[in-house]
Amino acid sequence: MSSSVLMEDSEQLVVEKKKQEKALKAFRIKKSLKQDWQLYALLLIPVAYIIIFKYVPLLGVQIAFKDFVAKKGIWDSNWSDPVLKNFLKFFKDYNFIRVIKNTLGLSFYGLIAGFPLPIIFALSLNYMKNQRFKKIIQMTTYAPHFISTVVIVGMILQFFATRTGLVNNFFKMMGLEEYNFLGTRGTFPHMYVWSQIWQSLGFSSIIYIATLSSVDPSLHEAAIIDGATKVQRMWHVDLPSIVPTAIVLLTLNLGRILNVGFEKVLLMQNPVNINQSEIISTYVYKVGLQSSIPQFSYATAIGIFQSVVGFILIITFNKISSKISESSLF
Repeated sequence: MSSSVLMEDSEQLVVEKKKQEKALKAFRIKKSLKQDWQLYALLLIPVAYIIIFKYVPLLGVQIAFKDFVAKKGIWDSNWSDPVLKNFLKFFKDYNFIRVIKNTLGLSFYGLIAGFPLPIIFALSLNYMKNQRFKKIIQMTTYAPHFISTVVIVGMILQFFATRTGLVNNFFKMMGLEEYNFLGTRGTFPHMYVWSQIWQSLGFSSIIYIATLSSVDPSLHEAAIIDGATKVQRMWHVDLPSIVPTAIVLLTLNLGRILNVGFEKVLLMQNPVNINQSEIISTYVYKVGLQSSIPQFSYATAIGIFQSVVGFILIITFNKISSKISESSLF
């Protein structure tokens, strides 16, 4: 009897302890809401945006597995037979290899060419002593980020036009022949990637400049006393401080590897470069909305394929980076 009584008492103590913990948590939450209600009110706006525009639309993803008919709606449309019919259709499509190849080609080209440049640019600005000139450089490189995509494409078309373009006029002044940038196969990837780098270089370097500003000055002082050059200080002091930030950004970029800029590519497309510029995003737009018979289910299936590949890449690279460098996104 004594042992059973002790068991009951211990169980009651555990239950009471849990109740006290719950009451304490509820008290802390109420106290926090009362003290910082303004912050929670501000938080409602982004939370509502995410729920309404990011999570609620996920209900429509089911049309990728249905034979969607607009008149019937999402819920009343019949499930496709087989369920993965739209995915198999994309894998068997004669455009599949070309679209995937173009998308991955532009993504990796932009990643390899564009990812290290903001780091190099931030390191260069960090060691610039003339503060006035430094601010001018920063302002000049930040400005293109705020130019709309339509304007950027318009500038490209004007600058690289065959007869009236600024670049070809410069070629004429130098005694060189005109070059048809917009009407020559093979020029599209270079024009797209390097114009993207020009537009985003300054803005992408902001986070690295902020990271470098938090480096302990005593590390640089010790390196200078030891006789380290600027390059050696960059390599042994600055770069290690940037690595965690760079890994996080690289992980996020890999997750968007199949989401190449839709607007810019679509605006730069023409009959000459269509074989190199047709990517997943533009293909989805054309089969889902622009075609005479819109294929909503098919387009949605391709979009899901994009998202799943991006998710797998993020998880994989995150695990690899956490094991190699002990720095990861999560």
